[in-house]
Amino acid sequence: MSVAAFLARSDAILRLGPLAMATPEASRLKGEVIAAARRYKARVDAERRAGRKTTSCPPETGTLTPQQWLAHLRSYPAPRRPSVSIYSAFDALMKKRYPCPA
Repeated sequence: MSVAAFLARSDAILRLGPLAMATPEASRLKGEVIAAARRYKARVDAERRAGRKTTSCPPETGTLTPQQWLAHLRSYPAPRRPSVSIYSAFDALMKKRYPCPA
């Protein structure tokens, strides 16, 4: 899914107000983010096991609020959003939040 598609779907849900998070569509979008996070973690873990340098150095566990995630997605210029995948956006956010020490 692209950043543009994710934002369009999440904006439609957010219009529902406080009940937004209880909708099946919200669960689907949450699942997209969880899948991207798992794929990212699997890649970073594999790089570490192979002794390669990782693109970021996140802690084993962490939190990411929906507001932080949406703010990151909205930081992409609108013309670029259709060509950026949720996985790429997640990877970029981890690089920004958890840079590896030099």
